[in-house]
This record gives sequence, C-alpha cells and structure tokens, in this order.
Amino acid sequence: MELSSVILTTGSSVVFFRLINAGVSKLPMPESACRNAGKWRNISTSFVHSFITAIWAVLCFFLHPQMAEDLIETHSVFSHALVSFSIGYFIYDFFDMVASQKLSQSWELLFHHLVVITCFGLSVLSCRYVGFAVVALLVEINSVFLHLRQMLRMANIAEGTLYRVNSIINLGTYVVFRINTLAWMTRWLVLNRDKVPLVAYTLGSVGMAIMTVMNIVLFCRLLRSDFLKSSKTKKEKEM
Repeated sequence: MELSSVILTTGSSVVFFRLINAGVSKLPMPESACRNAGKWRNISTSFVHSFITAIWAVLCFFLHPQMAEDLIETHSVFSHALVSFSIGYFIYDFFDMVASQKLSQSWELLFHHLVVITCFGLSVLSCRYVGFAVVALLVEINSVFLHLRQMLRMANIAEGTLYRVNSIINLGTYVVFRINTLAWMTRWLVLNRDKVPLVAYTLGSVGMAIMTVMNIVLFCRLLRSDFLKSSKTKKEKEM
C-alpha cells in the first residue's frame, strides 16, 4: 500500500469508530451504566473493533499462509490494511479516553496505545514486520470476551451463567492469545535478532516488555476478581 492509501485507511478507521461511538449513544443503555455513559460507549466501540479485528487477523493467515513463514517481508494488501485500520482505532480510542476518562484511571491504556501506534506505524510505513503486527492483533480474540466482561459488569450482570461462561472463556483465551502469543513473539524476536535492525529490535523489545508486565497484572486482577473472590464468597456462605 502506498502512503496515501495508508493515510486514507487509517483516517477512515478513525471516522468509522467515531461514528460507532456516536451510534452507541443512540442505543438503549443499561440504567446502571448511565452514570458513566462515556465509558460505556468507549467499551462498546472497543468491542466492535475487537470483533472485526479478531476475524480479520485469522483470515489474514488463512488467505495468505506464506506470511506465517516470513513475518518480516511477506504480507498481503489485506493484512497491511488490517494494521492500518487498527492504527486508526487506537488513535480514535486514545483521544476518546483523554476526553471522557480521568488520566489517573486510563494512563496505562494511553501509554499502551502510544506504544502500539508507534510500532504499527513503523510497520505500515516501512512495509516490514506486517506479519508480526498481525500476530500481535490475534490478542483481539481475547479482547472480545474481555470487553464483553466489562459491559456485563457495567450492566450489573456480574453473576449468573452468562457472566460465568464468559469469565471462563475470557481466562482461557487470555492465556492462549495474550500470554502465549506474547511469549511466542518474544521468542521469535530473540531468534531473529540478526535479521532485525537495532532500532526495530529495541522498540520491539521495550514494547513487549511493557505488554508482558501489563498482561501479567491484568491476568492477576481477572483471576482474583472472577475466580478467587467468588470461591471465597461461596465458602463463606456455606459456613
């Protein structure tokens, strides 16, 4: 893709998610979520991005399997467009969080978005490491259930079969598509050190180190909130 196509795809993505956000505001909202309507719209929009990107990332490897063998140079227009599309989402989400959430509550995600925008931006502009970026986007498979969990909690549906099933799938996909994927990406970067320029290697290493810490912290929070706490509460009721 040429620079003009990258700018067009990314810009269109920003507009698309802004429209999704506006559309969500027109839909019925759970009464319990009304006190934080901005966050509800933000999470709902993020859910849409995760759903689209999860399917798109899997299709990238299904339709162009050669990319899995060479994550540096080999990629399709389809996969390049996915990374550009996601950059647009992260740009939109960055400014939406700045406008609707307190910095003390969102600084971790804002920092995450800056790292992702920088890494993905270098990838689409240089037309290298696109395959590596698509691998990173496989984490969005988990994000579908992660965002759904947040929406259920905001709607005061933090109990019952639906929430419990989602919690189990969320934790399972978290291990497979976040922790395992990140570990695989780190291993790939180390094994291909000689093929990666120092700047890209340093940026990738720093980015994944940050993601690793964030993912471990979030995993512990999910485990404590959805499983350890519920088990403790159940035991207390039985006593």
